[in-house]
Amino acid sequence: MSFNNKVIMIIGGTGSFGKQFVEVMLNNYNPKKLIIFSRDEFKQYEMAKIYPHKKYDCMRYFIGDVRDKERLYRAVQGVDFIIHAAALKQVPIAEYNPFEAIKTNIMGAQNIIEVAIDQGVRKVMALSTDKAANPINLYGATKLCADKLFVAGNAYVGERETAFSVVRYGNVVGSRGSVIPLFLKEKETGTLPITDPRMTRFWITLKQGVNFVIKSFDQMVGGEIFVPKIPSMNIMDLAQAICPDCRTKIIGIRPGEKLHELMITKDDAAKTLEFEDYYIIKPDFWFFSRRFNNEAGVPVAEDFEYNSGTNPWRLTLGEMRTLIKEYQDNLLRFKQD
Repeated sequence: MSFNNKVIMIIGGTGSFGKQFVEVMLNNYNPKKLIIFSRDEFKQYEMAKIYPHKKYDCMRYFIGDVRDKERLYRAVQGVDFIIHAAALKQVPIAEYNPFEAIKTNIMGAQNIIEVAIDQGVRKVMALSTDKAANPINLYGATKLCADKLFVAGNAYVGERETAFSVVRYGNVVGSRGSVIPLFLKEKETGTLPITDPRMTRFWITLKQGVNFVIKSFDQMVGGEIFVPKIPSMNIMDLAQAICPDCRTKIIGIRPGEKLHELMITKDDAAKTLEFEDYYIIKPDFWFFSRRFNNEAGVPVAEDFEYNSGTNPWRLTLGEMRTLIKEYQDNLLRFKQD
């Protein structure tokens, strides 16, 4: 499967993922159209300066919101592939504005599914999060619901060819609202705020995330959740990597936070296949799971759980510093373009 001569839409395309995805597409493929669909006209204006239509004649910029089904119908006409990267994802804001998170993350997902089927889109890949596994906050709950909608969307296709799958991964190094930009800012004060010294998180770079989505897009048959094998790191080690001379101040765990994140729960172990560098969680529906009978993956143990706290793959201080440097260089490059 190739993206060459295909019409690709990135929903939520002005975010950090969308920018990296567009760069990879333009450098490695020859898409017929690359459509950025998002609701912020200023971000589109800024992105169009980096990727102007005169230089990149495949680029298109559509204003729209996943809540607006009618607008989606218009925008999705003629689209072959969709990458869904739009969400309200700030945990405290979602807790305080739950109806808004539900409208975007759940109702928006349903809109995309129905419009994609009706408009004959061939493949849809939705981006998920580790917070969707055994969620304890509203954001995670809405993403779990969206994951299930996209998996079950394959049952609504009928005789059409649309396929829906999900990619789930952990914290992206340097993503908006995450701890790394916060620590880099607080580094100037000499004190880093620590919620709990035991806390761990999965980590993946933006480039790794985009490449994993592209690889999964090529392999998807519909109904599966792709989970990459990625490293974890303790919060105290992260603080040491960013500012070894800084003091730390324990501020307590915030509402809706876990000590450790999950990407695959024990309950999902029975339907999980392990590959060399990723896992697939097969769908519950037997008529979907038949598609995976010939997969080369190995079933995981019955008590398997993919947990950031017990994950044996740990980032070293030096490795994390390299990832942060890559993030800062990438940030500077986009600002200069």
